[in-house]
Amino acid sequence: MIKTILSAIILLLLCFKLNAQELIKKHAPLKSITTVWDLDKANKQGTFKITAYKPIYFAASRWSDSPNRLPYSENADYTVTDEIDYNSFEMKFQLSFKTKLAESILFGEGDLWVGYTQIAHWQIYNTDISRAFRELNYEPELILTYPLNLSFAGFTIKMASVSFNHQSNGRDLPRSRSWNRVMFNIAMERKNLTVFVKPWIRLPDAEDENPLITSYVGNGSVTAIYKLRKHTFYAIATNSFSFKDNRGSLQFNYLYPINDNLNLHAQFFTGYGETLIDYNHYQNTIGLGVSFSTW
Repeated sequence: MIKTILSAIILLLLCFKLNAQELIKKHAPLKSITTVWDLDKANKQGTFKITAYKPIYFAASRWSDSPNRLPYSENADYTVTDEIDYNSFEMKFQLSFKTKLAESILFGEGDLWVGYTQIAHWQIYNTDISRAFRELNYEPELILTYPLNLSFAGFTIKMASVSFNHQSNGRDLPRSRSWNRVMFNIAMERKNLTVFVKPWIRLPDAEDENPLITSYVGNGSVTAIYKLRKHTFYAIATNSFSFKDNRGSLQFNYLYPINDNLNLHAQFFTGYGETLIDYNHYQNTIGLGVSFSTW
């Protein structure tokens, strides 16, 4: 297992070395919110064009200091009683796409999008469980965006949006996890910094599989993306916004270009809810791989 991981890391570093000199003079700018969300009314790109939504990446190696071998829920029907011997090392990848369903609606300014994100945690190095997928999270989303141009604390607020978000892992009892949210989003930028502020409201669920999920995962998130020459940094923080039992998570990512369409990608996570099955499980993880599309 260790030899496989080391081989993958060496291959990435060789690719980086071969392309490093070419990239010295290439400093691709941070993508603007206007471009990513097609906010320029004079240059609309039309509907049903598939583009990246959240980052698309593949981590050949992800290590956890506390694999969740016995997931539990505050709802006893969704508490696992048979432990599975998961490895600390696994693969992780994220796919994420969006497409516009309708444009120039809501006073001729808004757009309606549908987004889809899938995150996979794959125990590919674990032959004892036939290299099974430990967790798959599916996240379809319906998003209504509206362009803005407001100044705030040195930033320009470029967009507001509201979305209906469903997230589930598609598992049977007792490992099933799902929830629905209404999410609000304010997107702003300044120079090489982009920030998304996204509070959400959890919708009631008669068959609640994870009753205290917002107490662990949080009631909102802040995403910040910063570009420094060739280097890209982005962090996603969630928080319960509670003085008592304050919880949440922090995911920090570093990207360095290998070529125009491929980045070396390092990721660090600490806190609760890296996956749905881990919503109330605290762990620290480190991953290394490649990224094909960023924010």
